[in-house]
Amino acid sequence: MRFLVMVKAEAETDAPGFQPTATELAEMAQFNDRLFREGRVEYAEGLTSSAEGARILFHGEAEPKVVDGPFAETKELIAGFWVLKGESLEEVVALMKQAPGCETRTGVLEIRPIDE
Repeated sequence: MRFLVMVKAEAETDAPGFQPTATELAEMAQFNDRLFREGRVEYAEGLTSSAEGARILFHGEAEPKVVDGPFAETKELIAGFWVLKGESLEEVVALMKQAPGCETRTGVLEIRPIDE
């Protein structure tokens, strides 16, 4: 099975120009290297600030409306993601509890099976 693991953004991580510390980057690189060695990762990326993005809003037959970022509701934004292979949701949850920063930061990882 494949799973999408979404790293939910926070006000700090969605601020234009936000950069993780060198330590945070090194810890995440080490974690990602482990996931790649174990053959779990299909794809993984971090995203830029919502200030660099846009949304397209659809409402019936009306012309779609384009809204440029940044977006106010950071709790609804994604800061990065993994597409991982796993045997079960429980297995991926256990794995992602080991992600760097979980012991010192607040935040949310959302994990959803990919419909195949």
